[in-house]
Order: sequence, then structure tokens, then C-alpha cells
Amino acid sequence: MDRFSLNSATTKHWPLPDLVAGCVRAGVTRVGLWREDLADRGPAGTAALLRDAGLRVTSLCRGGFFTAPDWYDDNRRAIEEAAAIGAPELVLVSGGLPAGSRDLDAARDHVTEAIGRLVPDALAAGVRLAVEPLHPMFASDRCVVSTLGQALDIAENFPAAAVGVVVDTYHVWWDPDVWRQIARAVDRISCFQLADWITPLPAGVLLGRGLPGTGQVELARFAAAVDAAGYTGPVEVEVFHEEVWARPGGEVLAEAIAGYRAAMSG
Repeated sequence: MDRFSLNSATTKHWPLPDLVAGCVRAGVTRVGLWREDLADRGPAGTAALLRDAGLRVTSLCRGGFFTAPDWYDDNRRAIEEAAAIGAPELVLVSGGLPAGSRDLDAARDHVTEAIGRLVPDALAAGVRLAVEPLHPMFASDRCVVSTLGQALDIAENFPAAAVGVVVDTYHVWWDPDVWRQIARAVDRISCFQLADWITPLPAGVLLGRGLPGTGQVELARFAAAVDAAGYTGPVEVEVFHEEVWARPGGEVLAEAIAGYRAAMSG
């Protein structure tokens, strides 16, 4: 349990104070948060709530979306928010193709340039930018970075202290090259996230993640691979599914812990 982290997306409708209380009851000491979790109390108030409960933040999601007109200012704010709540990693989802474009190579080049512009801000704040590849079905509208190899190609342009990568099992499990890329990612893994791939996919494909152990992903192999690459950090369970969200938060947390334990024990 020392490495387990509950990502707040998994219990989307659990208000943050209830999530915090539930984690304390379950002996969970780490949480991954989304920027909307900070809306009610602001970064300082959220940090105080977590600190008083003895919880640490493992990541903040999300920055990125570099096609937006205000991407630079928004990402600077995200870096500041991450620093304020003590999140060491800011997860970046790059965004899709610019309007009217079909040029994936140019879009990925822009992601690299945008991250380079943010690196000084991230280093000054003590926050690492974590490039997350998303399944290629999201390349057009959400994320032009589709493989762990592409994410590493971007990250390796910058110091490891400034830019890392996210290994999210839901997004990379299909990739036949993923094992070689995980081995390559020594000192670059910023965040390891567990979620399963369940079929049939729901109409909203983004909401097709299952709790660990409920789908087709070889989660124990991923856990062993990231450990072999030298990653010793937290392991977040991050699930998006309407049926999961409709269940009581404490029940979902208990199942997330059980799935995590099964994956990490092999």
C-alpha cells in the first residue's frame, strides 16, 4: 500500500472531503488530483485539506492541449497549481490536430516546442512535466502523442528532471513495442497508472476504462516492467467509467486497492 495512489477521476462524483476521509479510513496516503478538484478551495485550501489528513499528491492532471490559443498561460497556471499542492508531476495531454490540419508530424513538433517553452517554468517551480501518450484513437482530437516511444522522443530533448513520461496501461497496452520503450524509459517515468481495457467499449470510448483486473490488460507484466526500469514511485489507479462513477466511493476504492495488489504481486 505504500505506493498505491487513488486518482480522483476514479471516484469522480465523490466530493474531495469525502475522498480524503475515505482514503484515511482505508489507510491510503497518496492521491492523484485533477485541476477541477482545486476549484472549491483553491490550491492553498486544497493543500491544507490534504496536509491535515496526511495525504500526499502524486500528480496533477492536466496541462497540455497545446492547440488552444491560451495554452502557454494556462500551462503556467497549471504548473503553479501543481507546485502549490505539492504535486511533483504535471500530466500533459498534448491536444489533437489544429483545426483544418492533417499534419501529425507538424503537430508533434509543436508539442515539443511548447514543452521546451515551459521547461524553465517547470524547473523553477520544482514540477516535472509528464508527457502522456494516449491510445491512437484519440490522435485527431485529444492527443497526437500516441505511443510511449513518441513520448520519450519528446521528453529526451530536455533534462530528465524537467520532462518525463506517463505509462498508463489503458493507453499503451496494445503497443507491441511498449516493453522495449519501458526499458528505455529509465529515469523518465513520471507516473505509472493502472486501468484495464474492457470490451465491448461503451459509446463514449473515453469512458471505457475498467478497474484493474476487470479487462484484458496484462497488468502484472506492466508492473514488473516499470519496476525493472527502475521506477519505484507511486502507482495510480485512474479509471473513467460511468458505471464505476455511479457506485459508492468507498466501494470503488476497495476494489481499486484489491486490483492494485493483484497487479503488483504478479
